[in-house]
Amino acid sequence: MKRSKTGALGALLLGVSLAATGCGGDTAAGSNDMVRIGITQIVEHPSLDASREGFKRALLENGYTEGENITFDEQNAQNDQATATSIASKFASDGVDLVLAIATPTAQAAAQAITDIPILITAVTEPEEAGLVDSWDAPGGNVSGTSDLNPVEDQLGLIKELAPDAKTLGIVYSSGEVNSEVQVELAKETAKKLGLELKLATVSNSAEVQQAAESLDVDALYVPTDNNVVNALESMIQIAESKQIPLVVGEGDSVEGGGLATWGIDYEELGYQTGLMAVKILKEGADPATMPIETLDDIKLFVNKSAAANMGVELPASLLDKADTVIE
Repeated sequence: MKRSKTGALGALLLGVSLAATGCGGDTAAGSNDMVRIGITQIVEHPSLDASREGFKRALLENGYTEGENITFDEQNAQNDQATATSIASKFASDGVDLVLAIATPTAQAAAQAITDIPILITAVTEPEEAGLVDSWDAPGGNVSGTSDLNPVEDQLGLIKELAPDAKTLGIVYSSGEVNSEVQVELAKETAKKLGLELKLATVSNSAEVQQAAESLDVDALYVPTDNNVVNALESMIQIAESKQIPLVVGEGDSVEGGGLATWGIDYEELGYQTGLMAVKILKEGADPATMPIETLDDIKLFVNKSAAANMGVELPASLLDKADTVIE
């Protein structure tokens, strides 16, 4: 759902935002003022952690030194939306100079609580559908950043390479996560093209993942970049191994964690790209309202040989030959 425009009120808030940040002019002019960055992350996970570190690296490589002219207030919501809201509210009251929100739930919490401070998002699949921006090309408010919209069609194409005779595909996802709903819709379109019957099971938290996966009688499983499901990836792996079926995942860190394969992005580089956007805001006075949402075009193939053995899947030589990363 698109966020409605607020007309004069939106213009007023934008004016307040520019006045509060000074368009980044003080920093660009070489002021000794300390820049304060608030970082809010929904849960600990290698991909999300990597995006955070990439973001910080971009700033530290572009004129900022931690403790001298920049500080990072790093907070983790531990997969609890109420905590994410509290963190965002604290950043608002503290008056930090910029907020980095990692993953959709924390981005939504930040956008709702903070209207006069620049917010950059990362590891968010569909910012427009999540109500964070007016559009990808023209965000229109105080929120911009990067999307990790993954190549669902390419990822599901791996199913046919790993299990050519597969007829059914199961997906466990969180019905309350917009990013997951978007990926499921893309999966529905792709499944039709591939001749796969899609079977779905929804969860509201990580504790429900194993039971949901067990309920699916399918030839293969797919895990999108869903915070609850990725947080319970081990349960999905156990089901895939017990049923001796392939488990294709949404990002490379989940392959390293025991998933079978994926086409995915480098989350540290995605975070770094977000950090460069922060540099433009802080040093050049760039306005998030006119900064298009960016993506990382370079995707890589990750394959886990031990996972294949545990799931009873024979890896085609052609797949191994073109893999960028093979985990033994």
